[in-house]
Parts: sequence; structure tokens; C-alpha cells
Amino acid sequence: MLTRVRESAAAAAGSIVFLHSGWGYEIYPFDRIALALAPRFRIIAPDRSGYGESAPIDSLPADFHQRAAVETVAVLDALTLRSPILWGHSDGAIIALLIALASPGRIAGLIVEATHFWKQKPASRAFFDAAIANPDALGGGAIAALERDHGARWREVIGMHARTWRRIGDEAASATDDFYGGRLGDVAVPVLVVHGARDPRTEPGELAALTDTLRHRSSGRTDVLVLPDGGHSPHSERQTADAVAAAGAAFCDAAAATPTPEPRQ
Repeated sequence: MLTRVRESAAAAAGSIVFLHSGWGYEIYPFDRIALALAPRFRIIAPDRSGYGESAPIDSLPADFHQRAAVETVAVLDALTLRSPILWGHSDGAIIALLIALASPGRIAGLIVEATHFWKQKPASRAFFDAAIANPDALGGGAIAALERDHGARWREVIGMHARTWRRIGDEAASATDDFYGGRLGDVAVPVLVVHGARDPRTEPGELAALTDTLRHRSSGRTDVLVLPDGGHSPHSERQTADAVAAAGAAFCDAAAATPTPEPRQ
């Protein structure tokens, strides 16, 4: 699978890989944070298959997070990135955590933002239905960002993503069936959870379930930053971006200075 890579000049401290959300990079760009971190880190921001300038796809399977995790590891290998830090947003956060579970010892740390834990999203059902029925209702600013990323295909990308999320919820085994097969506590690397308290895509109790699981791991530090004024994308929202940038930079500096843990036997 081909991916486009936005890349800064290499730097000595290590690498940070930004993993975008389900609507692509431009709608919630990491540009401001990437600029601040670029003097110390090599910055990579790939487009997943089906997004941006990567190869188009006709459908998005319900297991696309797992498939994207495999694709992302292939990108890390192709770029010879050793122990990078992954910063994933929304769908990208799921993918980052799946990589940490599938490839222990492969990464130095995770920043997971607007992370989904449960597969069922009843409070977001109307949002998915609206995205399918009338994507143009998103408004001019969002549409312009989506057009920069996907060109004339942006409606297809939005509709495909919404239909797949509905299918994921419909096929979930229970209301608390999670994306990690009950294994999230096995993540061994340091994790920073960044979340907006006003995130409309978060179910009641979902953030607490996520953070409780990560805080009770047998190994690996868990830091949690919940922003009272934050929505679905604290890193790109004016009222929260500075706090996220500061916390993210401190976490990345610490993770880069800590040896990557050995895989569990």
C-alpha cells in the first residue's frame, strides 16, 4: 500500500509519527505542533491508504484499524525508523495502540488523542447518518480542508468512513466490546492520553474505562491530560492547542530519553 509522507529534516532526539483521524490529515492538522517539535525530532505524517494522495480505495472494511496498523509498521520499516513515538488522533489513536500491542518493543511511546475504546457509539449514530445523507452540511471551512486532502472524492471518503463505523457498532459483541480484544492493559510503553472533555464522539463512561485500564497496567507509565474546553481535536483547537503542545513536547522528550522496553516473553 502506498502512502504519502510529510517529513521534516532528521534530528537527533528521535522520530515522531503522526497518525491522522478518519477524515484525513487536513481537517485536524498537526502542523503547529510539528513545527514546534521539528528542531528536535524527525517528523513523519503518512496518509493511510484511501486518504489524501495515497491510493484510493473502494471500501473501508470493518477491520480497517488492524489493517492500517500493519500498513503503518511497513512504513516505519521502509523509513528505517527505530523506536519512534506515535501520536495518533481518533482512528489514528486506535491504530497506534494496536501497533503497541502487536509489535512490543517497536516504539518508544504513545500519545493517544480523542481515543476510542468501545466499538459501539450510540450517541454518534445520528452524526454518522448525517455524514452519509448530507456531507455538504459540514460547512465551508471543513469542506475546504477535506477538498485539500481528498479533492473531488471527499464526499466518498466521509460517507465510506461513516458507513464503516455504523457497521463496527452493529457487529460489536456487546456495549463494552473494545477495539483491543480486552488486551489494552498489555501495552508496555509510556502513554500520554489527551482528551477534550467536550468531545462529542466519546460515550458516557468511555474515557474513564480507557484511562482506568491504562493506569492499571503492570508496566508503562500513563499520563492523562483532560482539557475542560477541548472538543474532538485538542491539538488543533485554539483554546487547547498550547496546552497540548507543551504536554506533548515534555512527553516526547522524556520518552526519547528512555530505553524502549524489551518485548514480553
